Amino acid sequence: MKQVHLLTPVAGQLVPLASVHDPVFSQGMMGQGFGIEPTDGQVVAPISGKVTMVAASLHAIGFKGDNGLEVLVHLGIDTVELADQPPFKVNVQVGETVTAGDKIAMMDLAAIASANKATTVIMAVTNSTDMVTKLTPEVGEVRAGVVGAVVELKEHVDAPPIVKGKGGKYAELAIQIIAQVGGPVNIKSVIHCITRVRFYLKDESQANDEGIRNLKGVIDVAKAGGQYQVVIGPAVTDVYDAIVAQLGPGFGDADASAIATEKEANRLAWQKMTPWQKVKHGFSSLIGVITGSMIPVIGLLAASGILKGILSLLTNFKLVSATTPTYVIINAMGDSVFYFLPIFVGFTAAKKLGSDPVIMGIIGGVLTYPAIVGMATTGKVTGHLLGMAINANFFGIPVHVASYTYSIFPMIAGAWLASKLEPWLKRVIPTVLRMIFVPLFEVVIISGVIIIVLGPIITALSGALAAGIVAIYKLSPAISGLIIGGFYQVLVIFGLHWAIIPIVVNDITTTGHSYLNAIVSATMVAQGGAVLAIALKSKVANIKELAWPATISAFCGVTEPAMYGINLKYGRAFITASIGGAVGGFLTGLFNVNMWGFAGSLIGATSFFNPKGLDFSFYGFLIASAADLIVAFALTWMFGFSDNDVKNVKTAPEKKHLGQQVAN
Repeated sequence: MKQVHLLTPVAGQLVPLASVHDPVFSQGMMGQGFGIEPTDGQVVAPISGKVTMVAASLHAIGFKGDNGLEVLVHLGIDTVELADQPPFKVNVQVGETVTAGDKIAMMDLAAIASANKATTVIMAVTNSTDMVTKLTPEVGEVRAGVVGAVVELKEHVDAPPIVKGKGGKYAELAIQIIAQVGGPVNIKSVIHCITRVRFYLKDESQANDEGIRNLKGVIDVAKAGGQYQVVIGPAVTDVYDAIVAQLGPGFGDADASAIATEKEANRLAWQKMTPWQKVKHGFSSLIGVITGSMIPVIGLLAASGILKGILSLLTNFKLVSATTPTYVIINAMGDSVFYFLPIFVGFTAAKKLGSDPVIMGIIGGVLTYPAIVGMATTGKVTGHLLGMAINANFFGIPVHVASYTYSIFPMIAGAWLASKLEPWLKRVIPTVLRMIFVPLFEVVIISGVIIIVLGPIITALSGALAAGIVAIYKLSPAISGLIIGGFYQVLVIFGLHWAIIPIVVNDITTTGHSYLNAIVSATMVAQGGAVLAIALKSKVANIKELAWPATISAFCGVTEPAMYGINLKYGRAFITASIGGAVGGFLTGLFNVNMWGFAGSLIGATSFFNPKGLDFSFYGFLIASAADLIVAFALTWMFGFSDNDVKNVKTAPEKKHLGQQVAN
């Protein structure tokens, strides 16, 4: 059977040609093919060959492939009517030679939709009658430049031969491996880690295990996680490149290879570690995932923190009332990124850990769904279990539903679970059912685990910590301030601080003030002091660019940009900031500093004014804030950060190189 492959010209949902809403194409008048409902406007060449046609309206591009196929890529439906202002940019010309996967054009999807035209991209083999026996599309979600259809050629048509020159000195080994795994027709895609070429095969039974093991240059064969793994050793990257050169660019996946390489490097390094090194590595990896998941939204968090600080000033000086629509609108602008943080973190954590970002974003939406939030905050309490209020039931099972707005750790834990669950689901669910049932099971299972298991565990731990903190505070405000000041921001990382916030709220609503909130405020100043030292000390442009707004945000009472963007990411700075917080918290407790408002840090200075008349609480706030600011700044400047720390945070290519060193 002679077969070739067509790559997908755009990313999106690939559908059979019969589903396309254009009778000329759907009825096969232009030949066999498929359609894609695009999610991105970047267009790539579906085959290698020459450009034979570019429509004057730029809505269609024709190719004649090296394999003899004549292919038409049609951008949108009825978009020829937009010729006066075509929503396309085409960067190839007639007669130009292209390689499959090359970027050839860009569609403005928004402009097409606003003109009330369908954005569907259609690909048809216009000489199907002469060349093609059968074209089988790979229906489902696709990226641009992957295999979109398998084309069976007619008997009189010669399939393009494997070119032995492709792949350098490993070309021959690549040809042999491809043949032994069942040929190109049996390969869906291929990635690599630091020692293995990993194939996703349509039918593993077609692969010749012993034949591959006996090839010169192959160490062994392994099967795991739905992959057929050929163990190569240090030359794996060269062999992988040779295989992709033979198969075509649609088969390789650089992003997945980078993730697999990093995981394999970590696994090999883990095997050589002592127990204490494993603890340190595990904690370091966790911090890396947390900061890596937060970095994409740090700018938004900093901007929102500054906006919330401005709003706090406006309300403190009676320029805006908290009951007015103006306050509600500005508060929504500043608060939305925090309120819906689980959605954003779910997306970014999934990209970091290798699970589906869109599915994790949906799970974040489940946790911030208004009815769930309402259940957590105002649900009827029907009892208590292990100190937790039972405020809901699930199929009759009593559960505690926690509040997940502003939280990050449950979503990171969920993304990790998804990275384990997703490959298993794809392995056991037939291909034709994956598009629906993988997201279905993933959303149900992971949302359920977070709500029914993880949330109550965090709540129980938070409750125990809160009870301990209250007990210590009653015993000694100074010691309590020292402990809370030193460790409060650690609790924030894992979402364990939520049990302290209700205590603060209860104090202010019942007595009008809160000693505990004054200590929490000191930790915000300390984080700001540490990141201020980095902003002034660093000569690295992108560090200064992030550190300055993070400083302002921390002094406005929002520490997430300082913590996740700088201090926690570079390790020692978070420790020096925490020491500063401990000093400030100790003095706050020692002076019995009280607080009559919710807004903390430097911008919350007016919250330390006693409504009955200025007392030592305000001066104690100034002394404690100055102390933890100076301590955090000085320690960070001297010990907490240097620009060399930035160089030591490995990028993906560096990690890949490190992994190869470990393997060797």
